[in-house]
Amino acid sequence: MSEKAIGFEPIFGKNATHLILGTMPGQRSLAEAAYYAHPRNAFWPIMSAWLNLPPLLSYDERCARLSAAPVILWDVLAHCVRPGSLDSAIQTDSIVANDFARLLAAHPSISTVVYNGAKACQLFARHVIGQQSLPARALTHITLPSTSPAFASMPPKEKRRRWLAALPAASAASD
Repeated sequence: MSEKAIGFEPIFGKNATHLILGTMPGQRSLAEAAYYAHPRNAFWPIMSAWLNLPPLLSYDERCARLSAAPVILWDVLAHCVRPGSLDSAIQTDSIVANDFARLLAAHPSISTVVYNGAKACQLFARHVIGQQSLPARALTHITLPSTSPAFASMPPKEKRRRWLAALPAASAASD
């Protein structure tokens, strides 16, 4: 029997305009209590390029720098049952989404939802839109390539290019 995977609290950025959503932390991330902990996940290298961070920062330092950027980082799911780390293994009847009605109401500056992969977008559409009382405002939805090493059909350089093109201007992140 698989254990219930329980997600993390969001990382709140300064004057956030973008909400970046994954699905649920993988096994390595859950074990280390750190977003995107797998060493081959492209998320932190992409964020480092966007924020112009020096190499080899600790997880706490990367999170602190991300907190100064105009983004909120979270996952669609609050908890679920999933053997292993693959999103395809999530047991559908175990899914509980995070409270986006509360988050979006508390952060009216959010105008764009960025999905880290198609599965995050699908889960948001199925378990949040129409299920939660979201604030009545237009949101732009952008699905980007998954940063997971399991999504190996796209080279890391192309993932990076697409992510950097979709994020707010780097100058906004350093203001």
